[in-house]
Amino acid sequence: MVFLMSDKQITQTTYSISDLSKEFDITTRSIRFYEDQGLLKPKRRGQTRIYILKDRVRLKLILRGKRLGFSLAETRRLFELYDADKNSVSQLHTMLELVEDKKVSLQQMDDIKVVLMELNSAEQQCRAALENSTE
Repeated sequence: MVFLMSDKQITQTTYSISDLSKEFDITTRSIRFYEDQGLLKPKRRGQTRIYILKDRVRLKLILRGKRLGFSLAETRRLFELYDADKNSVSQLHTMLELVEDKKVSLQQMDDIKVVLMELNSAEQQCRAALENSTE
């Protein structure tokens, strides 16, 4: 299900840095870091950061990307593509490329786990053979 919001609704909903840190169970320092990296761009009222719904959505996407293994550079690249063209076919192609890369990486990790299990088994067999041969 898709919910469409008007620009007025998007700009009327605001959040403080502490609101977002509590909602997503992360530190305010993490949020400021994402801001420093150019991933979030809150408005300011004096020294106070004012986050809008767009910032909240981006933060959610940043955290989801982290869970999926995307780097901040990859996330930034997707945001830049989206900002340039909200209906971007190139953004979707880029996302598919990134997903495929992550899947390949995960498969390689599975392969590494299998090799490690085989090496551990070979090591145990060698140690057992050494113990039996010295007795």
